[in-house]
Amino acid sequence: MGDRDDEWGRKGATLSDNTAHKEFRLTRDEIVAAIRGGKLHYRPGSIFGNPILRLLRREVEALVKKRHGSTYLADQKNKNELERIQRELKRLKREVVALEARKAELLARGGR
Repeated sequence: MGDRDDEWGRKGATLSDNTAHKEFRLTRDEIVAAIRGGKLHYRPGSIFGNPILRLLRREVEALVKKRHGSTYLADQKNKNELERIQRELKRLKREVVALEARKAELLARGGR
């Protein structure tokens, strides 16, 4: 049981029921049915006062793999990673624009 307790505290090892829906297209009913069937463990939580279910990512991935196949799971992981990369690139581009503007301002003041 100690290993599972460690897993609950490890970064990236858990996800909320909302994230499971966004990343893997699982409905709340599917999640609740899997919890009742003993396939998913959960811990209650809240974000900004709203109740959520914290789930173990490895169990959610195993459930998705069993229901939809490993190809579907891999496709969803790739899609999610691509979206994360695109968000990061967009953030970095905004940062570069801000830095270029600051550089131009400093050069206009007589910097080199």
